[in-house]
Amino acid sequence: MSTPDTRTPAPLPLVPLHHQRRPLEEMRECARSFYEEMDRRRTTRHFSSEPVPRELVEYAIRTAGTAPSGAHQQPWSFVAVSDPGLKLRIREAAEEEERDFYRGKAPAEWLEALLPLGTDEHKPHLTDAPWVVVLFRKLHGTNPDGSRRTFYYTQESCGIAAGFFIAAIHRMGLVTLTHTPSPMGFLRELLGRPASEKAMLVMPVGYPAADARVPEMGRKPLDEIAVWI
Repeated sequence: MSTPDTRTPAPLPLVPLHHQRRPLEEMRECARSFYEEMDRRRTTRHFSSEPVPRELVEYAIRTAGTAPSGAHQQPWSFVAVSDPGLKLRIREAAEEEERDFYRGKAPAEWLEALLPLGTDEHKPHLTDAPWVVVLFRKLHGTNPDGSRRTFYYTQESCGIAAGFFIAAIHRMGLVTLTHTPSPMGFLRELLGRPASEKAMLVMPVGYPAADARVPEMGRKPLDEIAVWI
């Protein structure tokens, strides 16, 4: 039996913060332009099969990897799938779970909330999109001696990383959506991930289809989402 490593980690060395302070007007312009660009972001389920270079997906994952995380443990794995056969297997398994969800497992209140969006068990985006990126949350890690290493705030950390990923995808001119088939245990088996990881989000990535449509909806105004004290 291995003996747990009880050595106290040494604090990381501190280095100067590289920060470029901008003039106030430039800050306002950056804030406004980024908000307006993100306000144009929409979730679509209609994807083109046009290829997307792997390099672009790599940059989106790199961007997600810059997100803050609890104790800087970075408890995420992004599995990017382009293989058509594997995407089909993911779709078939997801649709099987979703059929059960829409035909009995989901509470009536949940289905009522989804009704305006027009979603159902059919998930063609999982095979139409050139990439399907699955975000796995690492439940724990492993110390050098093989003992279990506790990870902290994994749900929050991965949620932030997912936001960074979505923003990066939109910023480069692609589209994505957040799909959460329930349950998602089949993804760990299909993608060969360890038991210490749990699937959190499925995000198809690609160009929108030429005839892509989205529900006509607005967003809550500032006075409904901000509280100033």
